[in-house]
Amino acid sequence: MKKIAINFTDFWDGFNKKENYFYRLLKTKYDVVISDSPELIIYSCFGNEYLKYNCKRVYYTGENIRPDLTGCDFAFSFDFSNNKRHFRLPLYSLYIEQDRMYDKLKFLKKKDELRRIWEKKNKFVCMVVSNPNAKFRLDFFKELSKYRTVDSGGKVFNNVGGRVACKTEFINSYKFVLAFENSSFDGYTTEKILEPIFTDSIPIYWGNKLIDKDFNPKRFINYNDYGSVEKLYARLVEIENNPDIAIGILSQPIFDMDSNGFENERKKVLNIFSILIESKKRPIAKSYKSYIHFLKVFIRKFKKKVLKLKNN
Repeated sequence: MKKIAINFTDFWDGFNKKENYFYRLLKTKYDVVISDSPELIIYSCFGNEYLKYNCKRVYYTGENIRPDLTGCDFAFSFDFSNNKRHFRLPLYSLYIEQDRMYDKLKFLKKKDELRRIWEKKNKFVCMVVSNPNAKFRLDFFKELSKYRTVDSGGKVFNNVGGRVACKTEFINSYKFVLAFENSSFDGYTTEKILEPIFTDSIPIYWGNKLIDKDFNPKRFINYNDYGSVEKLYARLVEIENNPDIAIGILSQPIFDMDSNGFENERKKVLNIFSILIESKKRPIAKSYKSYIHFLKVFIRKFKKKVLKLKNN
């Protein structure tokens, strides 16, 4: 195996440089070494440390942020983009790989088993949220709560006696789970819709208007299909009172695409890295574009400081 020196920077808190999608994928083809002098840096959107590296740069974000291709040689995000230096890799793909969910994607429970699972779910609807700034999601919580109590196990609107220790265990008892993104943008899909699906609950989803391109629309409730909270609540009650409808939803495949889709996706991502690693092309960090990018970063930071001063 060819040895490659890489590193990671500007990722979320708790990110493990050796326990992540990219490291595990590269290890299937290369002898990967984490180095302070890498030939490839993989970075995200939570800082600007990547600017210190003048090697090949790969950007990844699972957030609702557009990639700036003046700063990297290649970018992965949720965007539907035709740019040759971009590949769509939504956050839920990393979530599936991290929790080794490939086999579960291929396996559909029988209806008798799903009926037993559904009958054991003795609670109506819940939410587990820590971000207090997602206004649309919080407004929906308030409106739905006018019809029936929505149990909140997260930091926001907590009404179950404190934050739950394990989200998966908590939502497992509920028939319905709020699966709202922090914000809405075409293609922006995180792991939120998958969490209730893997506990055999029914997600109530809002966020990506093109969600049907990724997930089977028969397997969840799409907020955008209803003109009001009242109509959506009526649908929840209908499902609650008709187990056959619920089982019909739960028995749907998660994805419309075949179960090999994620393996094919991984092969494409690895091929992109291989081409970049083997390429003799000068890294963008050593081109004139790096100066343009640095200036853009400086302006963004300056604007943030000015805005902060105005708010103080």
